[in-house]
Formats: sequence, structure tokens, C-alpha cells
Amino acid sequence: MSNVLTQETIKHQIERLEYRNLAFIDGQFVPARSAETFATLNPATGELLTQIAACDAADVDMAVQAARRVFESGAWSQLAPADRKATLIRFADAIEEHCFELAALEALEAGKPIGECFNVDIPDTANSLRWHAEAIDKLYDEVAPTDKDVMATITREPIGVVAAVLPWNFPAMMAGWKLGPALATGNSVILKPSELTSLSTLRLAELALEAGIPSGVLNVVPGLGHTAGKAIGLHPDIDLVAFTGSTETGRRFLEYSAASNLKRVVLECGGKNPQIVMSDIADIQAVASDVLAAAFWNMGENCSAGSRLIVHRSVKDKLLEEVLRQLDADWTTGDPLDPSVQLGALIEQAHLEKVMGYIERAKAEGFVPVTGGQRLNEETGGYFVAPTIFDEVPASASVAQEEIFGPVLAVVPFDTEEEAIRIANDTCYGLAASLWSENLNTVYRMSAAIRAGTISVNCFSEGDATTPFGGYKQSGFSGRDKSLHAHDQYCELKTTWIQLA
Repeated sequence: MSNVLTQETIKHQIERLEYRNLAFIDGQFVPARSAETFATLNPATGELLTQIAACDAADVDMAVQAARRVFESGAWSQLAPADRKATLIRFADAIEEHCFELAALEALEAGKPIGECFNVDIPDTANSLRWHAEAIDKLYDEVAPTDKDVMATITREPIGVVAAVLPWNFPAMMAGWKLGPALATGNSVILKPSELTSLSTLRLAELALEAGIPSGVLNVVPGLGHTAGKAIGLHPDIDLVAFTGSTETGRRFLEYSAASNLKRVVLECGGKNPQIVMSDIADIQAVASDVLAAAFWNMGENCSAGSRLIVHRSVKDKLLEEVLRQLDADWTTGDPLDPSVQLGALIEQAHLEKVMGYIERAKAEGFVPVTGGQRLNEETGGYFVAPTIFDEVPASASVAQEEIFGPVLAVVPFDTEEEAIRIANDTCYGLAASLWSENLNTVYRMSAAIRAGTISVNCFSEGDATTPFGGYKQSGFSGRDKSLHAHDQYCELKTTWIQLA
């Protein structure tokens, strides 16, 4: 961890924070037209941070009008690719310059460990913008192989007004994943952050304006899902909605699209991701370290969390022993502003109750946690849950089937490769999977058989900016985040057929 993060420097940064708590529309911070607000809390204490403008359909319409006006003007959509690239790189630079501030905002509002925010989330946000910016002037359109008396070109054009509806677990990072390709291709964008985590997104919009992105190109409408989110889904002048969040909410955006203008919808939704450990693993310590990271990174509040450990029976006990040893030695739950902490608070009281409900249900079904299973640090007023592991869980149990989105790991033993594949595929999700084996043939066979959008081998990883991220089955719909493939979903393809004389 960077030596920038000390108790003293963190305290000083927190004291200097200013909360942007108004909507950001057409280059200005403005209150909601209704003047309504909602509270945003610190999950580590349950205390109020500030009141945020509660946008509704009227505010969404204002943002769409601004976004459409600037899109049609060409100030961004028709800007020379090299100029758009330079502006986005300045935006990325500004994010890096304000990394500590943005990390502190996310640690306070999302309950995330500040070390993760400072060293991973905010740098990844800047990297996403810079990576997609660098691609702008390196992507070529096409000339079709037609007869000599015809010339046909195939060109990408920005789709228009894009709305990105963001999750609360990685607020800035997911904004970067959407903004990078959407802005790079020339669109105007409306961000709708989760009502639980609006602060870093609002600051990002201000930094974008300061970096030279024209007013109206990037707007932020904070608000509740059933008001601002629904208004986005139903708005007739939004061309695309990119959503990351629960599968249940993702379904609603498909319904909103069908009920309005058939806007394009790109969904990255839930997961119940398997970690498969074969009997031939060589380094138990390394596997255990990755298993813990997959299960408990960001308190398990991660759509790609490896919440099912599907492990060969012959190595299960030895691996579990090492997992428990490392968990006790290396994973501390506590104040997210403490740079030595790896596990912070869950996002809100309702989510705490949901996670604890799954734990109590598993206990009632006869599964005894080998560690954890209880709430921690209740005296702080925060929403802390001990990392919890259930051993010898049947693949059909609810704790092994349903997305808990918390620090809960179900250990499911298996005996054969075919059984491991069947268990891995036996959920409605297909976002990610991890596989450990020393045998290349085994790796190749099983990677081909597992139905998931990302498969990491002998590690836990979501890939990097060069690789697409999204899922099979109910984990995704229509597109991918990251990589050059993300550019295409924010574009229309146009064929121009020219008859030559």
C-alpha cells in the first residue's frame, strides 16, 4: 500500500472534503426541480454524510435535452478524434491528481477500505478513460469488397444520448467502464449513480468539465431507482441504457425499453461464480490466497465474487485449513478509513439484514459455519459482517445457488471433473469462474465447458482493460464492458452504398 495513506494524511483529507450534493446538468450544479433530497450515510457509522438532490422525471428530461442539444451541435460528437482523445486524457489525468480525494469519498460513502479505493478503484477509473481515449484514433472503418462500379463504406457513428445506471459497489470504477467507450465514440452521457453512492460520481463530472469536455456532454442525475431510474428507462429520447446491477433491476430496463422507444439496453447483472480447485494443485498457499480474494474482496459485494468454492474432495480439508489460517492472519474487518483494514462495512442496513438473513437461513438448514456467521462491531453503528464460510454445502442449497452479495463462501466438494463442471454450470448465472489445475489438458477442457463470460485460470481475475467483461445467461444481456468490443455497443453501423459512374 502506498505510504501516502497514513492515519494522519487520511484524517487531513477527510477534513478537507467538500460534498457535491446537487445534480450536474449542462455543466452546472443544480438542485432537483422538486427541491427534494435524500440522505446518504456512512456505512461504517450509520451517520449522515449529506443530503443529495433527489432527481425525478423532470430533471432527467432536462439532462436529456442538454445532452441531445450538444450531441446535435457536434461540439463533442463531431470533434476530431485526436482532439477528443486529448480531452479524455486530460480527464484521466485530473482523476489521478484527485485520487486521494475521490478515494476518501468512496471509502466514506460506500464503506470500502480506503486502501482499495486509493490503489485500485480510482486508478482503474483513470486507466479506463485513458485506454479508450488512446483507441479513438486507432480504430478504422471499412470499405466493403464490392464490384468495381460500386463503393460501399461501413462506418461507426455515435448512437447519441447514452444513459449509464451505476451500481453502489464500485461507483467510480463502473463510471469509468461506461464513460470510457461511450465518450470515446462521441456520445453524450447521463450518469445515474446509485442513491447510496453519489458523491464520487458528481465530483467526476466536475473534473470532466474542468478537463474540457463541453457542457452537456456529461450529466449526473442522482435519485432513487423508482423515480430517476425509471424515468431514464422510459425516456423516448435516450438511445441506449447501460446498466450494472442486480438481475432483477436489469429486467426492468428491458421492460422500460419495450414500453418506450426500444432503446438499446446493455446489462451486466448478477453472478454466483464458481471457484473450481482440482486435485493436482501444487501450491496450496497461493490457491488459498486467491480463493480468499475472490470470495471476500470488497466484502463480497462484487458481481464476480467467487462465492462457491467447488473443490476436489481429496484436497478440500487441506485447502480449507490454509484458507482459514490466511483469513485469520491477513483479513481484518474494521474502519474503512484505517489503511490496515481489508474488509469494511456493508453498504446499508437493509443489505446487512439481507446478508445476515442468508447466513441464518443456512444455519437453519443445518449448515454450521466453520468461521464467521455473525455481525461485528455493532457498537460503531456500522454494518459489519464477519467473513463467513460454510463447509460441505450441497450444490442445491440456497447459500450455493442465490447471489448473497456479501462475505459468504459456500464450500462444495466434488469427486470427478464431470461433476465439477455440472455444479459450476448449475445456476441461472454465468458471469465469471476461476479454475485451478496444473494440467493443461484439464484447463482447456474445463474452460471450454464452463458457461461464463470470464474464466481465470490459476488465479482470480476479471482481466484488464483489453479484455471484455460480461456474462452468459442471467448475468448479462447484449454487450460487454471493457476492451474494443465495448466501443461497438455505443455506436451505430452505417452502410453507404455509392454507385459509381
